[in-house]
Amino acid sequence: MTVSDESGGGAPDARQLRTILIAVCIALMAVIASVSGLNVAQTHLAVEFDASQSTVLWIINIYTLALAALLLPLGAIGDRVGRKPMLIAGLGVFGVASVAAGLAPTAEVMLAARVASGIGAAMIMPITLAVITSTFPEEERGTAIGVWTGVAGGGGILGMFLSALLVDVADWRWLFVLPVVLIIVALAMTLKSVPNSRERSAHSFDTVGALVSTVAVVGLIFVLQEGPERGWTAPATLISLAVGLIAAIGFVAWELHRRDASLLDVRLFRERGLAGGSITLLVVFGVQAGIAVVLFPFFQAVLGWSGLLSTLALMPMAVMMMMTSGLAPKLAVRLGSRSTMGTGIALAAVGLALMALFVSADGGYLTILPGMLAMGIGMGLSMTPSTEAITGSLPREKQGVASALNDVTREFGTALGVALLGALLSVGYRSAIDDRLQGIPQGAADTAREGIANAVEVAGSTGSHAQDLVHAAQQSFVDGWQQAMWAGVAVMGVLFVYIALRGPKNSAPAADDDTEATEPVTVR
Repeated sequence: MTVSDESGGGAPDARQLRTILIAVCIALMAVIASVSGLNVAQTHLAVEFDASQSTVLWIINIYTLALAALLLPLGAIGDRVGRKPMLIAGLGVFGVASVAAGLAPTAEVMLAARVASGIGAAMIMPITLAVITSTFPEEERGTAIGVWTGVAGGGGILGMFLSALLVDVADWRWLFVLPVVLIIVALAMTLKSVPNSRERSAHSFDTVGALVSTVAVVGLIFVLQEGPERGWTAPATLISLAVGLIAAIGFVAWELHRRDASLLDVRLFRERGLAGGSITLLVVFGVQAGIAVVLFPFFQAVLGWSGLLSTLALMPMAVMMMMTSGLAPKLAVRLGSRSTMGTGIALAAVGLALMALFVSADGGYLTILPGMLAMGIGMGLSMTPSTEAITGSLPREKQGVASALNDVTREFGTALGVALLGALLSVGYRSAIDDRLQGIPQGAADTAREGIANAVEVAGSTGSHAQDLVHAAQQSFVDGWQQAMWAGVAVMGVLFVYIALRGPKNSAPAADDDTEATEPVTVR
C-alpha cells in the first residue's frame, strides 16, 4: 500500500518517513504522559480545590476512562474521514483541553477539561499507529512500530519523571505545559509532513457497535478503577460490572450479526496473531502497571525517597524497554514473532522472580535493579511483535480499528494489573504485619494495618515503639511484595505456555487477499 504526501509526490522518501515517525511519536508521548502525570500531584490537587481523595482520583482516572471508551469508535471514524484530519482535530482538542486544565479554577472545570483531554487523546492515539501501518513500506514497518511501542511503553515513566520534576521545581499547574508543548510541535510537523489516507467502505458505519462498545469499556474500566476504592461488593461496582459484561456480550453478538460490516470483526480472534498479540499486551501491560504500584511505595515508604527520586529510579527499566522495543523487529525477522515474544515473556518472568527472591528493605535499590532491567528487556521484546501481530491481523481498511484495539488492550491491562497486583500487595501486607504488632498501641496498630504509608505516619506517635513499628511495616511490605511478584511470575508462566503453543506463527504476515479492495484513497 502506498500513501502519498499532500503535494502528490508519490510515496514518502526516507527523510519524510523519519519526520512522520517523529511527529506521531511526539503526539503519542503527549497522550501517554498525561495518563500518569497527575499521579505525582494528588496532594496539590486536594489542597488547591479543597477536594476529597475520591474527587482527586476521578480527576486522574476520568481521562483514562474517556480515552479507553472512545478508542474503537474514533479509530474507525478516522479510517473513514481521513487519518490526517482526525489527527489534527485530536491534537487541537487535546491542546485546548490541556490549557483549560492548567488554568482550571475549580475541581468541576478540571474534571470537564480532563474528559475533553481524554476525547482528544482517543482521536490521537489510534491514528498515530494507523499512520505508521498505512504509510511505511512493509520492510520498514516493523522498526517504526518498534519505536512507537517503545514510546508507548516507556513514555509513561518518562512523563511521570518530568511531571515530578516540574512539581518539585515549579508548580503542579506546570504539568500541563509539557503536553501543550508536545502537541504544538506534533501539530506543526503533522501539518507539514504527515500524508493523509482514508479508506472506502461499502458498508455504513456501525453506530450500534460503537455505542455498545463504549458502554462495555466504560462499565468494565469503572469496575477496575473504582473497585479497590469503593469495595468489590459495593452496589456501584456490581452494577457497573453487570452493565459492562452485558454490553460486552451484546457487542460480540451484534458484531457477529454484522459480520463484514462490523466495527470489529470478532471472528478474527480465532486467528493466532490477533488473539496471541492481544493477550500478550493485556498481560504485559498489566504486570508493568502492577509493578509501578508496588515500586513507588517501596521507594518512598521503605527507602524514604522523594517522588522525583522514586520516578528517576524507574528510568533504567523504561530505557531498557524502549531500547529493546526497537531491537525486537530485527529479532522477529531472524527468530520469528512467536520466538521473540516468548523470549520477552520469559525474561519478564525472570525479572519478577529476581525481584521476589532478592528484594530487601536493608539491601535497598540494588536488590531489585537486576530484576527491573530484566523486566524492561522482556517487555520491550514482547510488546513490539504483539503490536505487529494485532495490526497485521486486520485488513488495511481497518488499521484505525486495529490500532484502537491495540490501545484498548493496553488500557484494560493497565487497569487490571493495578487492581489485582495492588490488591495482592495489600492482602499480603496486612496478613504479614498482624504477627508483628505485639506491644504496639491498639490505635496505632489499627492504623498501621491500612498500609505502609499509614504505618510510617503514625509511628511518630508511638514513642519508644516507633522504630519497631516502622521496621515491622517495611518487612511486611516486602512480604506482600514477594507475594505479588510470585503471582506475576505465575501469570507470565501461563502466558509463555500459551504463546509457545498458540502464539503467532514464526513467519511474516501474508498480504491481504483482496489488496485492490482495501487499497486506500489518497487525499491530495
